[in-house]
Amino acid sequence: MTKYVFVTGGVCSGLGKGITASSIALLLKAKGYKVFMQKFDPYMNVDPGTMSPIQHGEVFVTADGCETDLDLGHYERFIDEELNYTSNITNGKIYSSVIEKERRGDYLGATIQIVPHISNEIKNKIYEAGHTSNADIVITEIGGTVGDIESSVMMESLRQFKMEQKNNAFFVHTTLVPYLFGSNELKTKPTQNSIIELRRLGIQPDIIVTRSNVELGDSIKNKISLFGSIPKENIIEAIDVNNIYQIPINFHKQHIEDIILRQFDLPIRRSNIKYWEDLIETVNNLNEEIEIALVGKYVELHDAYLSVMESLKHAGYKHNLKININWVDSESLEKNNCNLKEVFKNSKGILVPGGFGQRGIEGKIKACEYARVNNIPYLGLCLGMQIAVIEFARNVCHIEDASSREFNETCKNPVIDLMAEQKTIINMGGTLRLGNYECTIKKNTLTSKIYNTDKILERHRHRYEFNNKYKEELEKNGLVFAGINEPSNLVEIIENPKLSFFVACQFHPEFKSRPNRPHPLFDAFIGAAKKYKK
Repeated sequence: MTKYVFVTGGVCSGLGKGITASSIALLLKAKGYKVFMQKFDPYMNVDPGTMSPIQHGEVFVTADGCETDLDLGHYERFIDEELNYTSNITNGKIYSSVIEKERRGDYLGATIQIVPHISNEIKNKIYEAGHTSNADIVITEIGGTVGDIESSVMMESLRQFKMEQKNNAFFVHTTLVPYLFGSNELKTKPTQNSIIELRRLGIQPDIIVTRSNVELGDSIKNKISLFGSIPKENIIEAIDVNNIYQIPINFHKQHIEDIILRQFDLPIRRSNIKYWEDLIETVNNLNEEIEIALVGKYVELHDAYLSVMESLKHAGYKHNLKININWVDSESLEKNNCNLKEVFKNSKGILVPGGFGQRGIEGKIKACEYARVNNIPYLGLCLGMQIAVIEFARNVCHIEDASSREFNETCKNPVIDLMAEQKTIINMGGTLRLGNYECTIKKNTLTSKIYNTDKILERHRHRYEFNNKYKEELEKNGLVFAGINEPSNLVEIIENPKLSFFVACQFHPEFKSRPNRPHPLFDAFIGAAKKYKK
């Protein structure tokens, strides 16, 4: 029977529930158990697909095409498993599902209430994850903070779930233990109050994960144990670290996975975690560093490009490099007095990531042109490929008004245009090209050397495509179309063979990169940047 671990948070947000959940999953997988992960978000949006990246961070896309919370990126990077539609549930999805059932008459005229109808729907989503994944253990993170109005029905559902499952449900509660520098002491009262609030909702935590910037010490642990009715050994310290990939090792030293398995009455097997320890050894001993410019329009919130950041780091680990990101606001490049040479003076590579809308586009085009003219390694992702096409069409092929229908609906030369089936959009949610699509790679190209195969499967999230009417003209001027989705004849990858490294793709390779296995495009990009000399 599937076991369920729930990770909740108290005191404040941002304590690292997602990393805690990911670390637990990694450690249980290292014990030989099949794990699956889930995130419950309390907001009323159906999914984060239409939310501003500046408010919510990046939208992570699963292989089956679900637009999800960025924590799912952490999950996949830690456990190296592909997640799916059952992995990201929101209040919006729950309420929409219940209302749809009510309109169909599924409830046979009953009065629809928070309990039992909404709470039952939430529990059904938890059970569905267990049934469809066939996992031994499902780890579910509950977004928000205990006590929030938005998540109250989720907590009530977990209380009911615990009653139904008895010995098959386990609760991990993350809290803050602040250190007051004026009095030079740690304070446990926020943690005590958080546990009290959780109990008020009918849930007793089995483990407390304490976030702090210093070690707790026995006296603090004893105090939390006494007031929280939790064994001292079940208080796990989450001390601040320089690299999130260190956290599973810290938890492993405190035997968090053994505590969970013991309560589930499951065998405590030997851990196969050396590969992760080797990764941390590499991370802690990087000998060199280089700067990569990331030219985006949401750079004020770095989480908007979380998977891109992590993918650059992964490639850096392989090349023994610490990657320093030069965060470049694309709008700032549009100013008349902007000195591109000064902006990119220390950057050994330029990356233009995905995005939507017209704001900052001309700045991205300028950055792409600067990379091409100065032969600086360039990697374009999704919109970054469209930018590269527009820049090449304008400045090499001299198609002066080349643009995208997304930015200029009346342009005479839309080298980037809507997919035919997208030209009658009723609403914005879920109407993009999403998830895995196959790409055939052209032989004898740089891309074929990078991937070392002729067929790849990559994740997409976009609405506009390269306009094939301009393919012959761009090819005549030297642009190579190195990857094609053959069923729809859509361009997936372009490259400029006249340059040391100039590659751009319509998909999002960052979603498939792993700490100990960087994505081939990022690997090649950082390798080229390492060799680049001004």
